[in-house]
Amino acid sequence: MSQRKEARPPMILRRRTKQDDDFPLPDEIVLEILTRLPMKSLLRFRCVCQTWYSFITNPNFISTHLLCYNNNNNNNNNHDGHGYVIHMPRSPSLSQICTVASDRTFETISEFRIPFTLQYGYLQLGGSCNGILCVADYWTFATMDVYLWNPNIRKFKRLPDACLPQLPTVALGFGHDSQNNDYKVVRISWIDPKPMSPSEVQVYSLSSDSWKRVELGISWMPKFNFTLTFPFVSGHLHWMITKIEGGEGGQKTKRRCTDMILSLDVNSEKFKELDLPDEEGKCIKEGLASFKGKLALIKYGIGAQPYSTLCSIWVMTEYGVLDSWNKLCVLPIENPSNFIRTFTNYGLLLVQKLSWLVSTNSELGRNHKSVLIDPETLHEKEISNQVDFRLDLAAYMESLALLDGANVVSYLEDGAVYNK
Repeated sequence: MSQRKEARPPMILRRRTKQDDDFPLPDEIVLEILTRLPMKSLLRFRCVCQTWYSFITNPNFISTHLLCYNNNNNNNNNHDGHGYVIHMPRSPSLSQICTVASDRTFETISEFRIPFTLQYGYLQLGGSCNGILCVADYWTFATMDVYLWNPNIRKFKRLPDACLPQLPTVALGFGHDSQNNDYKVVRISWIDPKPMSPSEVQVYSLSSDSWKRVELGISWMPKFNFTLTFPFVSGHLHWMITKIEGGEGGQKTKRRCTDMILSLDVNSEKFKELDLPDEEGKCIKEGLASFKGKLALIKYGIGAQPYSTLCSIWVMTEYGVLDSWNKLCVLPIENPSNFIRTFTNYGLLLVQKLSWLVSTNSELGRNHKSVLIDPETLHEKEISNQVDFRLDLAAYMESLALLDGANVVSYLEDGAVYNK
């Protein structure tokens, strides 16, 4: 009987042995203390002894530590300043440095060099979840390498090739499966290069380190719209799409087009449709975001003045309930070149402003300005560290996620790989 118990996978809690004599505290107390410590302290404490190493690298402990971190931030309403954003270049010709900044001031906190070799030269930030970044390196949408990367613990992993890697990718998504404590990457592709062709969905699971094909489960033709982000909210990933019905045989006049949100439950891997709120006036462009853990819709419409634009921000206060869409605010956009970049975890809106300046010698130049706007008070503050409009941005946090696993690569601070 005792031999069978020893053969089981190690649990977080276990019986004490003679090797634990130097640590008189019970394992339960040790674990309670460790879960409340900062991530960097835990990384150092892995070297204390084999017992602590087993504790800290256990997936259940990593999940518990992450939960404690989130609860602490929620209870403090982020007043402790632990909210971050990360921004990275879309092209290595700009830089190979990613910057972590405070989500309240955008002051730089730390910088990380991209550790993996870029084969194709263009980066796309497919998502940020629990401290892991999903990064795509591509040349065309049919040639793409996808990485999962935790910069704080200096670990990354190149995903295996998808089931059908030759298909052009039109949308990515990245989220956490809370039911199975797994991380998943979603890749949506066109079966045919034509924009109106049927879509193919493939889902990667970190726990199985493999891709599988998933049914989209809709009878009509979706057209995926390129938006700000593909937010992960309430356990679901979201994409802006145009629902196209009718028009068989190329008859465009009989097509019925409706803008809506396509949602994927990351746990069950089932898709569903979410309707948009009703709003009068012509909509120019729409995008999705996450606002304080709620699904947010950003709509650009025509303003009352010539060449003016209004930006309406809606928040779904109760997930999945159409009647819970609430208009948070309306922002006037003086210049069509101005655009919204992202929401921070703290709920501030980063807006990129572009204006044309005429110098004394009559030369025309561009002036970039980044401002943070509180959408509830409309208070606006210019940030001193200007954010390049060619960068991808996402909310970010510290975590131990990706600390262990198959084919995970560790690297030194200078980017040199030291084990695989």
